[in-house]
Amino acid sequence: MTLAISTLRIAAPVLLAPMAGITDLPFRRVAARFGAGLVVSEMVASGEMVTARPSVRAKARTDLGIGDGPTSVQLAGRDAAPMAEAARIVTGMGASVIDINMGCPAKQVTGGYSGSALMRDPDHALRLIEAVVGATHLPVTLKCRLGWDSDCLNAPDLALRAQNAGIQMITVHGRTRQQFYKGAADWDAIGRVVRKVTIPVIANGDITDVASARAALAASGAAGVMIGRGAQGAPWRVGQIAHALYGAKAPSVPTGSALAEFVTEHYGAMLSFYGRDLGLRVARKHIGWYCDAARADPGQRRMMMTLSDPAAVEAAIRRAFACEPLGVAA
Repeated sequence: MTLAISTLRIAAPVLLAPMAGITDLPFRRVAARFGAGLVVSEMVASGEMVTARPSVRAKARTDLGIGDGPTSVQLAGRDAAPMAEAARIVTGMGASVIDINMGCPAKQVTGGYSGSALMRDPDHALRLIEAVVGATHLPVTLKCRLGWDSDCLNAPDLALRAQNAGIQMITVHGRTRQQFYKGAADWDAIGRVVRKVTIPVIANGDITDVASARAALAASGAAGVMIGRGAQGAPWRVGQIAHALYGAKAPSVPTGSALAEFVTEHYGAMLSFYGRDLGLRVARKHIGWYCDAARADPGQRRMMMTLSDPAAVEAAIRRAFACEPLGVAA
């Protein structure tokens, strides 16, 4: 099944979700290598993009990975003018798709009336959508939640208005903002959005393996799925689901010494991207997720979380993963 986002064609509609502090460029690159149909950047604050110096914007282009392949850049903000200007900037950088963030539940985002807080004011949300669509020739997509809370389940109505304003695809996380990540994602409720619009709707939330992806599609009738936390420690998971559901090429999942080399490679990419000191800190959570997925020895896991010498960390990675079989979710 091919997913069409305006003129962009995605052979297998299994997408990698944008996750702040997680789906950075090194992670997106490995997920794409393992078969992710489309990767979405971490959230970019429109105000910061607009006020940045040209040198900062140039670095942003590199950090976003524009030019690596089809790249969707997610913008967040609360004011129409900066959102439109940010859209023009990333269009000029060479992005393939622009995504508008109306789904982030984090307090530091919603407290600034961005992210899922915009679902409390659909009229204002629509002004932002119209501003971004009017500022670019690129396809513009939207990511949202079911609503703000159980008394404000307005995703279907917002989706219809967004479609009429020019949005080309909508991804819906099956929870409200007030739920954050508690309880279970309501895939049936995503189906109400699917039935309201004619553009593709992507289901998101609690989709961690092939079985849950199938269940989400069956319950929602969505055109595809977006994988977030299920890819932590398993960047090949998106490709595995794409293979099982849509016949995409099966990713070669590393095990044993190949897994050790892969984790070491990803670790090195993070150090190169962030620099030594910040890279050491950022990499720890990813190493922890790899350890959890591979059921690595807890003692070795603790050691890797505290080592501060990159060479020592790499040696510990090889010891921890070289002989560990990796569980593959089916």
